[in-house]
Amino acid sequence: MVTNFSTGIISTAKEEAVPIPPEFNLPLPSFTSLPPDKQYKTNQSGQTIVVGIEGSANKVGVGVLSYDPKTNSYKTLSNPRKTYIPPLGQGFLPKETALHHQAHIAALVRTALHEAFPSDRKPIISGVAYTKGPGMGGPLQSCAVAARTLSLLWNCPLIAVNHCVAHIEMGRVATQSSNPIVLYVSGGNTQVISYSNQRYRIFGETIDIAIGNCLDRFARVIGLSNDPSPGYNIELEARKPNLKFLELPYVVKGMDVSFSGILTQVEQLAKSGLKNGTLSKADLCFSLQETLFAMLVEITERAMAHCGQTQVLIVGGVGCNKRLQQMMEDMVKDRGGTLCAMDHRYCIDNGAMIAQAGIFALQHGIQTEMKNATCTQRFRTDQVHAIWRKPSGWKHT
Repeated sequence: MVTNFSTGIISTAKEEAVPIPPEFNLPLPSFTSLPPDKQYKTNQSGQTIVVGIEGSANKVGVGVLSYDPKTNSYKTLSNPRKTYIPPLGQGFLPKETALHHQAHIAALVRTALHEAFPSDRKPIISGVAYTKGPGMGGPLQSCAVAARTLSLLWNCPLIAVNHCVAHIEMGRVATQSSNPIVLYVSGGNTQVISYSNQRYRIFGETIDIAIGNCLDRFARVIGLSNDPSPGYNIELEARKPNLKFLELPYVVKGMDVSFSGILTQVEQLAKSGLKNGTLSKADLCFSLQETLFAMLVEITERAMAHCGQTQVLIVGGVGCNKRLQQMMEDMVKDRGGTLCAMDHRYCIDNGAMIAQAGIFALQHGIQTEMKNATCTQRFRTDQVHAIWRKPSGWKHT
């Protein structure tokens, strides 16, 4: 990871090429077999280059991804991003977040292109992918405008991408997990997902607030900083020694979970316990994490059993929490399976994941007309036709 201190832009560039085994996706159609209106430009080496723009929440990122037909591999060429960090005790609001993204998107595009092509001032871009949704309206619209502008400037196709599907596709490629159960945990989403017949099927989800939202709101209650993120600062508090575990509501309803009641309870404990000195911030953070993560492990294990799967892939910003990864790995190992987890480079929202999902779609003839290049705050994971994946999936055992 490299930080440009003059701009605050964090770069996670230059990943090694990752070949895609045959069981991952459908074979790529030949370029000439695509309809004329779905063909796109490649560079002199025949490589497909896609720029991805992400900005659904408080992070705005631009990633550049390439596909090399000689090696059948995908490579992240650059992946800088910039995070909007609100003042202590506050969350990020749509208007301020949108203005943040607007202020930084041009610099991020320049940074991403310079890192990806340091000696090529005019690289051939095959397509521009952007986050259609779900997410916050203002930030999404800001990035959609940028994507439409670049598509016109570079005379290349647009590809609208589902945010969750992008997390999954980046995770599958980065961890080489072909068909896992997916736990998607972020500030705005909490879902357990499995794949079947070219759709990502939601087996369970939150019925109220997302786990990241729960953690962020609690961090504000106890006065933890938003820098670099509230959830990470909760994780650090929960690692302290000699902590007291407090019993909190454990709300699993079939395959769904609920976090709002837990948040209310732990907020009440914080107000009384911190005031009279019987509890520490670390006690509360530890107890909250253990309870929330145990609920997620339970519904993930149930999905594994139902689908007969042996791999679990964790994606989304909360997915880089080391304690969540440890608890999930313990469960998966007991079932004879493997955990596929990532660090902050790809768990946290980034442009490369949008480019990854975008390049899969582009290569199979999916493009977005300019008149349809909109965004939406509600875009379900299971609404996406994953045409690049084989029509097989889980089998009930």
